Amino acid sequence: MIRKEVLRSIPDPGQSAILPKEGETNILITSALPYCNNVPHLGNIIGSVLSADVFSRYNRTRNRRTLYICGTDEYGTATETAALKEAITPKELCDKYHALHKETYEWFDIGQRDSFDLFGRTSTPQHTEICQSIYLNLGKKEYLEKQVRDQTYCQGCQKFLADRYVEGICPHCNFPDARGDQCDGCARTLDAIDLVEPRCLIDKTHQVVARSSSHMYFRLDKAQPQLEGWIKASYKKGKWSANATINTEGEIVDARMKSGLRPTPVTRDLTWGVPIPPLGTEDDKEMDGKVLYVWFDAVIGYPSITANYTPEWRQWWLNPDNVKLYQFMGKDNVYFHTIYFPAMLLADGRSWTTLHHISTTEYLNYEGGKFSKSKGRGVFGPAARDTGIPASVWRYYLLATRPESADAMFSWADCIAANNNVLLKNFGNFVNRTLKFVSSQYEGTIPESGDALGPLSPNDPLDAEFISEVNNLLKEYIDAMESVKLRLGLQTVMFISSRGNGYLQASGLNRALMAENPQRCAQVVSRAVNLIYALSALVYPFMPATSQAILQQINAPARIVPEVLSIDILAGHRIGQPDHLFKNIDEKMEDVWKTKFNGTDPDGTKEEAAPVSKRKAKKGANVSGKAQVPLENGPRSPDVDALEAKILEQGALVRSLKERKEEKEVIDVAVVELKKLKAELVALEKA
Repeated sequence: MIRKEVLRSIPDPGQSAILPKEGETNILITSALPYCNNVPHLGNIIGSVLSADVFSRYNRTRNRRTLYICGTDEYGTATETAALKEAITPKELCDKYHALHKETYEWFDIGQRDSFDLFGRTSTPQHTEICQSIYLNLGKKEYLEKQVRDQTYCQGCQKFLADRYVEGICPHCNFPDARGDQCDGCARTLDAIDLVEPRCLIDKTHQVVARSSSHMYFRLDKAQPQLEGWIKASYKKGKWSANATINTEGEIVDARMKSGLRPTPVTRDLTWGVPIPPLGTEDDKEMDGKVLYVWFDAVIGYPSITANYTPEWRQWWLNPDNVKLYQFMGKDNVYFHTIYFPAMLLADGRSWTTLHHISTTEYLNYEGGKFSKSKGRGVFGPAARDTGIPASVWRYYLLATRPESADAMFSWADCIAANNNVLLKNFGNFVNRTLKFVSSQYEGTIPESGDALGPLSPNDPLDAEFISEVNNLLKEYIDAMESVKLRLGLQTVMFISSRGNGYLQASGLNRALMAENPQRCAQVVSRAVNLIYALSALVYPFMPATSQAILQQINAPARIVPEVLSIDILAGHRIGQPDHLFKNIDEKMEDVWKTKFNGTDPDGTKEEAAPVSKRKAKKGANVSGKAQVPLENGPRSPDVDALEAKILEQGALVRSLKERKEEKEVIDVAVVELKKLKAELVALEKA
């Protein structure tokens, strides 16, 4: 028997579209639309799509009405140019890469219906209709103006070049390889015509010149006063984390806003894009045959993809009183989601659902350098599957190293250690040890423990400390997830499983306990199984396949996130077949994968990765700042297990203190304790 009050509401596959409901919590989630002319690498995946997936799944474990929308960004010169290189049409190119993106995300357990409510695309009639309606509204409200400007024109290609197909010297910081739309040196958005010594990326021997063309510009300067008020109010209400637009004191720090926003182009001389609708003015003739600039139409992809999901899309996007919008992206997209897109919606004049909370990430780099598709450096798209590492392990490692406040580094050593030391020996060990005991000693049936249905008392005569600690960790988990601190939420899940391991150890769960004190043994088993049931919900956002495997092994339906530890699975319930959730990864695979994904030198030769035996030996690998946990080949003693659990917990405490920006003295005390525990572990292993 299982308490029905704790079950998660799961929509049937054939159910009609999810729509918000007045009086309930309605969560709308988007992740930055990936370009349709490339293959996503691990940094792209953790930067937006996977992070948004985690948050959407979390909200579903709270039985909230949740909609998660994403899709491919398909228009623009970048697509036209890539299609020319491959000798296919832009539509054929987009079809190819849309399928590739979809396949990649599905393998990472970010599939449609399972995660995305729709993974759509921007080359649809609905997209054209909504883009044109916003453009027309901006025109009616005098937010558009015509300007005749010089643009970069490639004489060799005989066409105007997309901003990102022009490189040159940044006029602001002198960075030598600034892109035409944005400088990676100072992060400023640019107009390609402003670059010094511009060069065509299609063929650097071609001459790039300036040619004049008439275009419509969005008057961001006119929108700025209303926009500033909106940013400050939304930042406060949505509890944004500090970003490139506004700091922790609520002060707008974006250089463009501080110096005054300027009109920005919204049209381009292309054929592949949303056609410019006539405004009914004398400027229409000059705009004939042009399309909307991709930066203008791409962000409108969020409502347009929703319109492809349901004709009632306005219930989500024109409903600010009942819907909270959460948007996930990399740090290079902050401007477009905190300034450009909101300004567009405010100027449009309709009552749009605007940004409630923004979640951004820094960059994920690869083994001391950057991901490079041209050099074959790093893991791209379906290649993750080819390693044989399960999607759940990939998801765990990427989320454990999520670059939330600083750039992070992908490391094969850390990835392997994350699986072997944290997932296998902590989380997996707790689940497997408990369920195997139920299977072997109780014939797979939960014994009568004497505990009543519902929450366990924090004043329990035997387990008060254990129950209180778990309850505190559950609160920390919910607080972290509500604040979109996903890495902290995942760490807390591992602390809870570590506490479960400690509980089994302290309680002395074995056949001797069953023989000497059968009532206590039954109680420990029941409470451990119910903690595992709670963990199935807590881990679901991060590793949905692992969550499903747990549910199969305990033979229980999906549940909601609990606020306190409770007895929800009663005596007499039969579990399924226990099995290992994770398998050990041979450390020798580090060299294999480093060689395979290390890329090539400029001369075309394969870069050599130093073998593990020739590098400085490490007893353990640091996973996203986690305490180093030693690897070993021999049997593990209970003392080592307990000490490793303490190290994991203390390491999490240190990270938590740093994230909360506690006093330096407080952090130093915690660090000293962590070092002490590590020293004890080293001494114990040598003994």
